[in-house]
Amino acid sequence: MQKVEATHPGTEADVVVVGEALVDIVVSSQGTVEYPGGSPANVAYGLGRLGVPTTLLTSIGDDNHGAAIERHLASAGVELLTRTGRRGRTATATATLAADGSAHYDFDIKWDLPAIAPAPQPKILHTGSIATFLEPGAAAVRALLEQVHQQCLVTYDPNVRPALVGSQAGARMTFEELIPFTDVVKLSDEDAHWLYPKQSLEDTSQRILDLGAGLVVVTKGSEGSMLSTTGTRVLVPSVESTVADTIGAGDSYMSALIYGLLVSGVSVADGFTPEALESLGRRATKAAAITVRRAGANPPTSDELLAELPEQQPAS
Repeated sequence: MQKVEATHPGTEADVVVVGEALVDIVVSSQGTVEYPGGSPANVAYGLGRLGVPTTLLTSIGDDNHGAAIERHLASAGVELLTRTGRRGRTATATATLAADGSAHYDFDIKWDLPAIAPAPQPKILHTGSIATFLEPGAAAVRALLEQVHQQCLVTYDPNVRPALVGSQAGARMTFEELIPFTDVVKLSDEDAHWLYPKQSLEDTSQRILDLGAGLVVVTKGSEGSMLSTTGTRVLVPSVESTVADTIGAGDSYMSALIYGLLVSGVSVADGFTPEALESLGRRATKAAAITVRRAGANPPTSDELLAELPEQQPAS
């Protein structure tokens, strides 16, 4: 196995996020705009907005897009960690919006990562999306998870991009090989149906639990989310919201889920009560509902999360 060299960020982080940072180029009937993005970068930014000391381990280019990403993350207090140096071109994802706010993506990305690990260990390490599928960087991510999964909580969101992950069978194998090194797996219903087209969401959750995860969360858009552990399953309704677009909604849910794990102090190893699962799901759902009301990946602050939606209401 590849040995991952330790490195020290400038500040001690509660959460280290590992994965791609890119620029979303959003094309709609209103024109074209650009936003810093990438699922892991969005999760890191969302955590920073929630006041969580966070570091992002990534690779960006030495160009205007890379500089924009760095400024964007710094505005939320997120530290950028990379030992490769900023070189070449920063990755982009072109999102073409449909009338209902949904997005279709086209990617221009190369993904590599140095063989380094954060030290001291964070409380939570999060990874996901393109970073866990696209070589050569995916091998470094896996090596890192193998090395740290017994020292900290590991969360994972595959956030599958079919255009980039190769065959369905190959992507499913990669996904399942990572599960034993994770504690919490969050995926959308679209991810679940793409990876396991012949299984129900309940059966898919159970399979992931059987592979070693302690908590599996499936988000279902306007139908809410399902949180499952061995022996416990909770359904959390969505929150009614006027949709500007859906960019970053799942990442905002993930940020708030990680935030909830930190503030609750609940150990995955000790299990979750139904009440604890519901609390995690409600908080994360609120964060996603706030995000979809705004253009781009624009997650809430902790004050907004508490003030804007103090009570959960089912979507009509």
